Amino acid sequence: MGSFSLWHWIILGAIVLLLFGGKGKISDLMGDFAKGIKSFKKGLADDETEKTVADAKTLEQNAAPKAAEPVQTEKAKVG
Repeated sequence: MGSFSLWHWIILGAIVLLLFGGKGKISDLMGDFAKGIKSFKKGLADDETEKTVADAKTLEQNAAPKAAEPVQTEKAKVG
């Protein structure tokens, strides 16, 4: 359980440089990941807007006055 040797530090440094380096593949992947999350959230917001508009149209159609229908009274039903 001794201390790290020189090779351990070199390998560890290479891994850190690879992961957190300036123009590394990981930083590009994280940028693409962030763009994907933003577009997903935008898509959800657009779906909610479309759903709200569709719900409003349904409410308008249900609230529209219907044609006069004959009203049956209790006497007409029994007789």
